[in-house]
Amino acid sequence: MIKIRPVPNHPKMKIILICLACWIAVGIAAPEKGLFLNLDNGELCIGSFQCKSDCCQRDTALSLSRCFSKGPEGDLCSDHFLYNIYYRCPCERGLKCDGDKSFIGSITNTNFGTCKDPNDITKVIQPKED
Repeated sequence: MIKIRPVPNHPKMKIILICLACWIAVGIAAPEKGLFLNLDNGELCIGSFQCKSDCCQRDTALSLSRCFSKGPEGDLCSDHFLYNIYYRCPCERGLKCDGDKSFIGSITNTNFGTCKDPNDITKVIQPKED
C-alpha cells in the first residue's frame, strides 16, 4: 500500500505564494496598451493584429506601416491586404467598400473602392439606354 505523506509547512513556501500573488496582481492592474499589441493609431506596426483598430496601413511598398482607423463613409478603402497590411483600411462597421475590382488592380495594389452605406436610400438608379 502506498503511503501519502503530508507536505511540510515551509516558511519559504509562504514567501513564494505571496510573491506569486503580488505578481498576478501587478499583471491584472497593468494597462491595456502594450509594446506589441493594442497599438494606438499612428504607431508603427507589422500587422493589423497589433492595432486596436485592426488596420495596419502603408502608403507605398517601401513606406513604414502604421495603425490607422477604419474608413468612414466617403473614404478610399480596400478589402484585401498583403501580408496582413493594407494599402487602404477597410470601412467602418456597417459600411461597404464599393468599387470596381480588376485583375491588374489587384497586382498593382490599386483596387480601391469608396466606403458607402449599403442601406443608403439616396442612391439613384440610372435607366439603361437603348
